[in-house]
Amino acid sequence: MMIDPKSCDTTVFEALLDARQRHGGSKLAIEDADRQKLDYNRLLLGSLVLGGRLTAGTQRGETIGVLLPNVAGLAVTFFALNAFGRVPALLNFTAGLRNIVSAAKTTLLHTVVTARRFVDAAKLEPIIAALEKTEIVPGTRIKIVYLEDVRAQIGALDKAKGFARSKYARRFHRSQGMKPDSPAVVLFTSGTEGQPKGVVLTNRNIVTNARQMFAHADGAFTAADVVFNPLPMFHSFGLTAGTVMPVLNGMQVVLYPTPLHYRQIPKLIREKHASVLFATDTFLAGYARAAEEGDLASMRFVVAGAERVKDKTRQLWDAIGTELLEGYGATECSPVIACNVPGRNHRGTVGRALPGMDLALEPVEGIATGGQLKVRGPNVMAGYVKADKPGVVVPPDHGWHDTGDIVEIDAEGFITIKGRAKRFAKIGGEMVSLAAVETLAANAWPDGQHVVVNLPDARKGEQLILVTDTAEADKDALLELARQQGFPELWVPKHILVVNNIPVMGSGKVDLAATTALVKQTRPLL
Repeated sequence: MMIDPKSCDTTVFEALLDARQRHGGSKLAIEDADRQKLDYNRLLLGSLVLGGRLTAGTQRGETIGVLLPNVAGLAVTFFALNAFGRVPALLNFTAGLRNIVSAAKTTLLHTVVTARRFVDAAKLEPIIAALEKTEIVPGTRIKIVYLEDVRAQIGALDKAKGFARSKYARRFHRSQGMKPDSPAVVLFTSGTEGQPKGVVLTNRNIVTNARQMFAHADGAFTAADVVFNPLPMFHSFGLTAGTVMPVLNGMQVVLYPTPLHYRQIPKLIREKHASVLFATDTFLAGYARAAEEGDLASMRFVVAGAERVKDKTRQLWDAIGTELLEGYGATECSPVIACNVPGRNHRGTVGRALPGMDLALEPVEGIATGGQLKVRGPNVMAGYVKADKPGVVVPPDHGWHDTGDIVEIDAEGFITIKGRAKRFAKIGGEMVSLAAVETLAANAWPDGQHVVVNLPDARKGEQLILVTDTAEADKDALLELARQQGFPELWVPKHILVVNNIPVMGSGKVDLAATTALVKQTRPLL
């Protein structure tokens, strides 16, 4: 299905107003683990009341840091800042002190919104202390604003103003200077290749991707669905796919503050009769294994992204009777680029591109088929903000974003990811996909998690090291399987490092930087 470009010529807050008009103000939009429930009327009014206090002392167009977990208060804060013409920068609270302070400096944050309860629970006191000492402008330090204090300051006059604004919400919002092509949010790359970069997404980017996903699903999503979202909103998958897309299309969203609670999440899915789940392969495998019989029976389908789906994960969900749909995206694309859908689910691929996107493949030396994927479309970011030029948005070259992924596209348009361009090793003159070697390891030990790291090798250029949490992993067994399945011996890792746990980031992706550092630390022992 195609989308009407005019439907995307709007801001996130205006799209929320449109959703309320279509689906009714009393329809439940958001619920969190604390049982706080927001229908569209309460979400709208809460945004206008909170926004009045939250933005006091700030300027229109200003970027404001937000350090909160998946709770209703984060959703209200996100829409509130948009309603009042401010730009939330969603800080990754799992990124560590150095990266969070770097993100604040890169985006010139003067204010960071958080909650005392969250700071205490997540033990973020050192990060808050470091932010409070950070000077964005000489002589001016970052101000920390606690939601508890803001709420305590809200009085009858604030509520009256919010109520009055809700009666002419669209006109009020437009008076705040927010436009479809204005920045709507700043998200951050993981920082695995240095300091994290800010990814500036416009209102049009976010709304378009939400519309693209719904249209691409071609009726698979309905307003009767309950979407369970455990993915943090500082990750674009959790923000757009897990929260904004369902809210703008009349689906109820159940927010959960961490994806790591493997036993609790299936039980809450059962309680809420959730029918759609967005998550990564790592988390989906964990939920399926931890669930008791019937916990996941309400699930119509699950959507996996951010990392490759393993065959074992598919088998687990097949046994439950739930279809697993693999998709693909990048923060720079708001994030979804492609996805499988019910009725057109080609396993092993990430589906076809969303409507309105242009794709181009650039040849890569040593890769016989496919190429490096570049994408263009209305969901592609406004640009990066980098640490060496704080506050300056650098747009993508002629609107094209280089994904850095090597892919193949078949005659029907289905995309197969062969691996990251940076995750190919050149061994003895041959290009070897680290992802393919990880698949070989997964075939050998399907219940484990496996990561392949490449390091310099004086004789062959590079060498491969398999990091795995499978205690019985053995090089000879892997070599024998490689022979049986037709893999070249060159692809078999030189060493195997067994660890208790593979490092994982808050978004669910494997932390490649931490895994590589782990290998380098233990390399003398291999």
